[in-house]
Amino acid sequence: MLVIDYAIMRFKEWYKGDGWYGDGVDLHMDYYNSYVIHPMLLDILSVLHRHEKGEEEFYQKEKQRFSRYAEQQERLIAPDGAYPVVGRSIAYRFGAFHVLSQAALINMLPHPVTKAQVRCALTAVIKKHMSVRGNFDEKGWLALGFAGHQPQIAEKYISTGSLYLCTVAFVALGLPTTDEFWISPYAEWTGRKIWNGNRYVKLDKAIKQ
Repeated sequence: MLVIDYAIMRFKEWYKGDGWYGDGVDLHMDYYNSYVIHPMLLDILSVLHRHEKGEEEFYQKEKQRFSRYAEQQERLIAPDGAYPVVGRSIAYRFGAFHVLSQAALINMLPHPVTKAQVRCALTAVIKKHMSVRGNFDEKGWLALGFAGHQPQIAEKYISTGSLYLCTVAFVALGLPTTDEFWISPYAEWTGRKIWNGNRYVKLDKAIKQ
């Protein structure tokens, strides 16, 4: 427990606001809040909560922050499935949307984001990536890059194996076939709604917790 308590304490200190944690003391404008920080922090706090360990107040705050970050991720997806290419480890491709997929899986999407929106948005992202030539090498392995083979974007710690962190975007596959994620009809995500002139797109507001 000492190691877990220490890690939790650090993330309490590293919170920057509006659903974002620093990866250390400083804020890095990248997708590590989705790749690692939120999913694993929430998983740990959920286990502690289940066994009546840890701090209930921080657990509740993290749930709110997790949902807020998922809301921001849904808004990052453009009408064609593109999204901002910023920060480290962009070679993980659509793994950047781990939080959004997990929020659908564990029913923590914020209102008014629907599961159908998330399914359609993530499908657009994945299709956008996979439509690019050069994503795979001659042996069928993912190539270093974001859109095709772009080895210069890869940090020294990234290898062929680590590229498969992209698969975390598929965690929503854990939902049963009867879930609304699968059975709801096509729905536009926020990026498509607002560019199509939809009058009912909600104002985006930061959280203060």
